[in-house]
Amino acid sequence: MHQINRRQVLATSAVGAVTHFMGADAATAAADDDTIIVDTHMHTWSGDLNRWPFAHPYSADVTPPKNPATVERLIDDLDANHVSNAVIVQTIFHGWDNTYTVHSVAQAPDRFKGHGLIDPQDPRVADKLDYWMSEHGLAGMRFSPIYYVEGANGGDEWITSRAHHKLWRKAEKLGAVFNMFIHNTQLPRLGMMLDRYPDSRVIVDHVSQIDLADDDAQAQLDRLLALSKHPNVWVKVTDLTSVSPSKTYPFAKAMPYIEQVYQAFGSDRLLWGTGYPGATRTEFERPSLKMELELVKEHFSFMSALDKRKYLGLNAKNLWGF
Repeated sequence: MHQINRRQVLATSAVGAVTHFMGADAATAAADDDTIIVDTHMHTWSGDLNRWPFAHPYSADVTPPKNPATVERLIDDLDANHVSNAVIVQTIFHGWDNTYTVHSVAQAPDRFKGHGLIDPQDPRVADKLDYWMSEHGLAGMRFSPIYYVEGANGGDEWITSRAHHKLWRKAEKLGAVFNMFIHNTQLPRLGMMLDRYPDSRVIVDHVSQIDLADDDAQAQLDRLLALSKHPNVWVKVTDLTSVSPSKTYPFAKAMPYIEQVYQAFGSDRLLWGTGYPGATRTEFERPSLKMELELVKEHFSFMSALDKRKYLGLNAKNLWGF
């Protein structure tokens, strides 16, 4: 299996992309500081289920989507839209076996970073983090408390368990980045860990998957905004298809809420990402990569040109060290 190296990214197409999407002023600045565009939330899964079988840990009867989100398809999609880099996040389809994510990163190690999955209820979770990072070059892990909310799958007590305190100490030593796919009611418990481990680096995925159509959407959002006091927390403003009050692009009704996240966390702690490559987006009824980029240009009116550059790539460059 290929080891992921740490070479500097050669984002030769990024300035052209910024010119197209952000305008001339941003492009000029991009030429000065090697701006890159990074999709920070990309799932890949294999089209070869004999080599990399599906092993969904919560739903044994999950069938493969029609369009496999292969790394080859990802590279084609990124190239076609001048997106220079991506963070590949292990899909739940392959469960705790991160080898296809490792394989995906190895196909273009200058462009990709990888995040795996570990069974959060495994008492050796800290050792598993060390294994996947030290021996296979992953940059961090994703944990999904949202699958354990209200007692599901054995409950979410593991968030603050002894094993996870050990995990977080190990993460600080390794420089790991954690993604948290987390329900808003679980955010206060995440805050307890953030208090204990200020040198950790934690990303809240998909605006905490808050349904902004709910009557108490603001109260849910306020739990997320409360985490902005922790300087080591970032937010992925992603997957607006599932969180917006209107599921229809360009998600106008979500924008007042997203602006609150921007105001609370600032332009340096927001991250852009999309989810799936190529035809797989269509199958999952997600906007194309081109549309996702145009959404930022045309509809994130509360952001300046510099803020958009940070959101689209500079923040990810700083966080992952591309």
